[in-house]
Amino acid sequence: MSSRSSHPSTSAQDNDVFASLYSERLRWPMQRVRLQEWLKLSFQQRVGIPFEEFWFQRWLQGLPGGTRVEKAGLPRRSIEKRLGDRLIVHMHPRDMIRDVNFKGVGGKRPSSSAFLWDGEWDESRGDLRHGSRYQFIADLDEHRDDLTQTQRFQEHAARLKAGKPWASAHEGILLDSEEKILAYLQIYLDFLDDMACHGFDTERGKDTLGVVVTREGHLLKINRGLHRLAMAQRLGLASIPVTVMAVHRQWWEKVTAGTTGQAALNRLALALGDCPPEKRPGRLDPGKDQGPIQWPPAIDQK
Repeated sequence: MSSRSSHPSTSAQDNDVFASLYSERLRWPMQRVRLQEWLKLSFQQRVGIPFEEFWFQRWLQGLPGGTRVEKAGLPRRSIEKRLGDRLIVHMHPRDMIRDVNFKGVGGKRPSSSAFLWDGEWDESRGDLRHGSRYQFIADLDEHRDDLTQTQRFQEHAARLKAGKPWASAHEGILLDSEEKILAYLQIYLDFLDDMACHGFDTERGKDTLGVVVTREGHLLKINRGLHRLAMAQRLGLASIPVTVMAVHRQWWEKVTAGTTGQAALNRLALALGDCPPEKRPGRLDPGKDQGPIQWPPAIDQK
C-alpha cells in the first residue's frame, strides 16, 4: 500500500460528508425516497412491531399460537430487542470472506423480518475477496496519489461523457463533473484513513455489519456494511464486531434442542460464540471459486 497521512481528513470526521456533492436537481427524488422510508418506518413502529411483539410474547410464554410464530420464522426485531449485544460476534475481518449470493437459489430471499431462515440459501455463496467493494477500496488505496487512475473514476467519467452522470436519489448526490467524481472517491479514501488511525468505529455508518448463521453453524456476510468490512480487510484490523441478523432453522433446532421461549434464546446466544466465519465455497455457488488473494501487510495497530 502507498503511504497514508497520519491524520484523517476533515471530511472523514463530518457527519454529512457527502453534502458538497448534493444537487438541487435531485431534491424532489431525494424527498420522495425519504418520504417512502418515513412511511415504511412509521408503519413498522405503529403496526408491524406491536403486532410482532404481541405474538412473540405468546411464544415466550408458551401460550396458544406460539408454535405458529416459530414456524413462521420468529420476528427478528423482537429477538434483537431481547438479546441486544449478545447477537454480536467479534472476528478477524480477513476471515470473513464468504457472503450469501442468492443467485444460486434463483434469487429467492427469506424475509428480512424473520430470524429463522429456511431453504438452501446458505449453500449459495460469493467470495468477498473478489467482490466489487474490496476491489473498489483496494483500487483507491493503490492509486491514492492519483485517483483518476482508478477504475471507478474511469467508469464515472465515461458516464459523464455520455451525458448520464451517476446519481443517488437517496443521498441527493449527482456526479456531474470530474471534480465531484474525485471528491466522491476522496471521501471513501478518507474513511479508510480514518479507520487506519482510529480503528473500527461502530457508530459510523447507518447499518451494522450483518451476518447470518448457516445450517452448519458458520457465519456468512449479508449485504450490510460491505464497504466498511472491505476497509477493515484492506487494513488488516485485528478484530471487528458483526451482528447476527438471522440463522438457518436447522441450526436453530439443533442448538435449542426442543426448548422454547427465553431458554431457547439463551441457548442461541451461547452458541453464537462458537460460530466461525465460513471460508469454503458452497454447493450452489453461482460462480467458480476464484481462490485466495494476496492481502497487503496489516497496519501497525497500537
